[in-house]
Amino acid sequence: MKLVKPSKKYELQVMEYRNEFISNGEDLAGTSYLRQYEDYEEWLKFVRDNELEETKHSEVAASVLLAIREDDDRLIGFTNIRHDLNDYLFNYGGHIGYSVRKEERRKGYATEILKQTLEECRRIGVTRVLLTCDKSNIASCKVIQANNGELENEVMNDGELIQRYWINF
Repeated sequence: MKLVKPSKKYELQVMEYRNEFISNGEDLAGTSYLRQYEDYEEWLKFVRDNELEETKHSEVAASVLLAIREDDDRLIGFTNIRHDLNDYLFNYGGHIGYSVRKEERRKGYATEILKQTLEECRRIGVTRVLLTCDKSNIASCKVIQANNGELENEVMNDGELIQRYWINF
């Protein structure tokens, strides 16, 4: 598996991914507002603009990467690196969001996506990474722990107990 920047090459797969998650009633974590875009080119422009502080459209600059299985060039998941943390992200959201297609779950992809995302964090200069997840999301807790996440604390947000993990390089 490799992480790549979104491009025209993956348009059909990205939009299929979007539609699968919407149909399943799932959160499109790590996709940088993909749910809001029916036009791939508009989303792609948003993503590219959002990588730089001077052109960002969200509260913090962020990088989106596609997790592609190399043997068949299939889109497995998404990851999103927030370059900085505002108050909300510091308390509840963290530096990284990611998701994996339903039929590809429980195969180790999420652990590998996070591992490679952490390498990308190092590359862009984020040396201390905050990861959060709902305490009830046991799979996500295990993925974070498998990547050396150390639980700092738990906080309430909208009735959900959020676990806050740190990974230091």
